Amino acid sequence: MTPPTTTLTTPPTTTAATTAATATTATAVPLRGGSVTWACTSGFSPVFIFPFTPGEYYGVANLHEFQTLMYRPLYWYGTGGKPTVDYERSLAEPPVWSEDGRTATITVKPYKWSNGETVNADDVMLWMHLLEAEKDSFGGYTPGFFPDNLTGYEKVAEDKVSFTFDRAYSHNWVLMNQFSTITPLPRAWDRTGDDRPADATHDPSQASAVYAYLRACNDARDTWDTSPVWSVVNGPWKLDRYTIDGTSGEAVLVPNESYSGPNKPHLDTFRLVPTASDTDQYEMLRRGPDAVDGVQIGFLPFDEVTEPAEDPQLGGPNPLGEHYDLVPQLTYKIHYFPINFNNPTVSGKIFKQLYFRQALQSSLDSRGAIRDVYKGYGYPTTGPIPALPDSPLLSPAAHQDPYPFDVDRARRLLSENGWDTSTTPAVCVREGTGPGEAGEGIPAGTPLTFSMRYAAGHETLTEVMRKFAADAAEAGIEIVLSEVEASVLVLEDTTCTPGPDSPCLWEFSDWNGGWGYGPGFYPTGEALYSTGSSVNFGSYSDPKADELIARTVVSDDLEDLYAYQDYIAQQVPVIWMPNFPFRLLEVAANLRGVAPVNPFGLINPEDWHYVGEVA
Repeated sequence: MTPPTTTLTTPPTTTAATTAATATTATAVPLRGGSVTWACTSGFSPVFIFPFTPGEYYGVANLHEFQTLMYRPLYWYGTGGKPTVDYERSLAEPPVWSEDGRTATITVKPYKWSNGETVNADDVMLWMHLLEAEKDSFGGYTPGFFPDNLTGYEKVAEDKVSFTFDRAYSHNWVLMNQFSTITPLPRAWDRTGDDRPADATHDPSQASAVYAYLRACNDARDTWDTSPVWSVVNGPWKLDRYTIDGTSGEAVLVPNESYSGPNKPHLDTFRLVPTASDTDQYEMLRRGPDAVDGVQIGFLPFDEVTEPAEDPQLGGPNPLGEHYDLVPQLTYKIHYFPINFNNPTVSGKIFKQLYFRQALQSSLDSRGAIRDVYKGYGYPTTGPIPALPDSPLLSPAAHQDPYPFDVDRARRLLSENGWDTSTTPAVCVREGTGPGEAGEGIPAGTPLTFSMRYAAGHETLTEVMRKFAADAAEAGIEIVLSEVEASVLVLEDTTCTPGPDSPCLWEFSDWNGGWGYGPGFYPTGEALYSTGSSVNFGSYSDPKADELIARTVVSDDLEDLYAYQDYIAQQVPVIWMPNFPFRLLEVAANLRGVAPVNPFGLINPEDWHYVGEVA
């Protein structure tokens, strides 16, 4: 760790121990300078820099903890622990709506890019032209929604862009879920080669060629820190060094001296380092923040929790409390694993049967995992909207688990629908589509045997998976487990359509996560469960679900949101896993500004600073 500097005549020397000893007689003062090393979640480090991110890379490590530090989205969401729009940090003013509620005009603030250009309407238009041309390559795209639901958009002034929608939508939904996908792009990126400027800013027909060039620049990861493309930033940070280690990447960011927004960085450097496993993460923390290559922010693996927490939002006793403060990173998210409805074998036919999904869900002991594995830090996932933090958006029915752990019920569901559960795996004995029969495309003699791939390096996930497989076997469902590197898992077990270049054979896949509702907040589900969405990883498709989702995006009536979430919870389009704080952050005791955490998983290291003490 690089020690921070201070403007005091004599720089104070402090440790966690001296801080505690002198707390009653000293005053903490913020120090300028120093370095923070952030230990990334095991298996996930920054590997995609282009803020037009495809579905397979559309995750926290790339977006919220890397890209947004350098390339600010149009709007910033969540500050001070509150799930609201932070207009002070946003690149744009609040949208102004027309009387008919269909046209929103956005005024862009005059931020500066690091090359001296001004952030303006042209930068928004360049993004929109790329989005329209290459929407299938963008992880935030859902067919039928933005930009499909626009009848037009245009630059109306140097600092203004207007968007006209095909009908009046919920303005809250548009702000939180639609405009949240826009990241203005600098004119310096409008090119088709290193020495070939283009004009996709004004000519949409050039957008695909510009996208291809920028994607190629992204894929040349060994040149990120020397690239003239990625060096043009408008956020508080810029990339100084990037080192590739296998599939992982280590990034070192330094302050953008040209940053024109609020909250300029106190630190000299911010370092993101990969970790191979939860054990590796814990060993780094155990050495302390002042060790050589010490970690100032990491996370405590749940299997290292020594005493249970009574409240997952507050946390319990900290086994690393000598040098770190424990900060539960409770984000607005759900936890689940997808099942592949598009699997072309008989497995895909089985997954389409509601009774089977209900039986599978009933075989998962969420409350047991919360108690025994997550040491009281967990809470149930009961459907598509998080149970915590509590919100009026949560349906009254969602306060109860629709499919609590019940192996007998799981076995009964299978036997009542054509399966002999006297052995494991159970075997189909009544084929057909009538009452008491297994369902379309499932021949007699089919065994209930499936493969389950899950992310390596997480002892808690391994424990949950082994218990799940054992309990499912009691119901007649055989699950064959295999550990896979997380970065490989999310690339291979994703949305797919069977074909010569895409066998699409994966069955169950758990990357030890789910979905965080951020940076947008309104949890309407079009990304997760609408037919054809790029982050609908299991390719779930249901006309009634599509209809209910469509209703939520035009209405601010909570009853419509409740109807959608209650239906999805009953349908089990994914298997709901026990939820828990995204991470139990361990923050160096003399580092401030990390808490309260952003409920959408975004981070603001420009707010962080060390403190010293003077009498």
